[in-house]
Amino acid sequence: MMTVKEVSDMSGVSIRSLHHYDKIGLLPATEVTAAGYRLYDDKALERLQMILLFKELQFPLKDIKEILDDPTFDRSKALEQQIKLLQLRKAHLENLIDLATGIKMIGVSKMSKLSFEAFDTRKIDEYAAQAKESWGKTEAWKEYEQKSAGRSREEEKVIGMQMMDIFVELGKVKDGSPESEEAQALVKKLQNYITDNFYTCTDEILEGIGQMYAGGGDMTTHIDKMGGEGTAVFANQAIEAYILSKS
Repeated sequence: MMTVKEVSDMSGVSIRSLHHYDKIGLLPATEVTAAGYRLYDDKALERLQMILLFKELQFPLKDIKEILDDPTFDRSKALEQQIKLLQLRKAHLENLIDLATGIKMIGVSKMSKLSFEAFDTRKIDEYAAQAKESWGKTEAWKEYEQKSAGRSREEEKVIGMQMMDIFVELGKVKDGSPESEEAQALVKKLQNYITDNFYTCTDEILEGIGQMYAGGGDMTTHIDKMGGEGTAVFANQAIEAYILSKS
């Protein structure tokens, strides 16, 4: 059995997150001592691995819990998908390394479509989307389909731009504390906006979204472009503070 601190040290998951996972039933402690210490056995650690794998596929925590609690959950299938995703990411990184090495050695060559292929992440994005779809449409996705039905492309674009405006506002306060009144009000505004236009954004879903914002992918880049460098990470920190303030 391992303590929450030992699990945190081994996995890289913060103690705060492990406490939250326990609270929402995503990763219950195997045992709680008389002194109130959480203990985890090997089965719990295996579940934590699955949680982290699905987070790599950008699933909200609520959906991960539903998947793992499903008696038909196929662990082997999940691992196969994660291996494939990692292989795609590895190939992508190797291509970027080769490109950067080539530029360093011979300088910038004539610009062409070929010279930008190393930056193409479409295969990764498409596979991740397919993997997510294979686990079935969640309630949030079904709700989104209902709310978006009949919207024109222009309407979808306006909704997306209005959501980005919230990140512009977050960028204006990112030099302050993520726990500030202004930052917390913007997190609430973001949560309400997602609920009104996409799907019911619970605290669990919001937490997963925040982690996706700061995950270092295209979403991080886009948010930082709107609000300034560091906005995506700040948004995630503000979301974490918002959720913790309600616990």
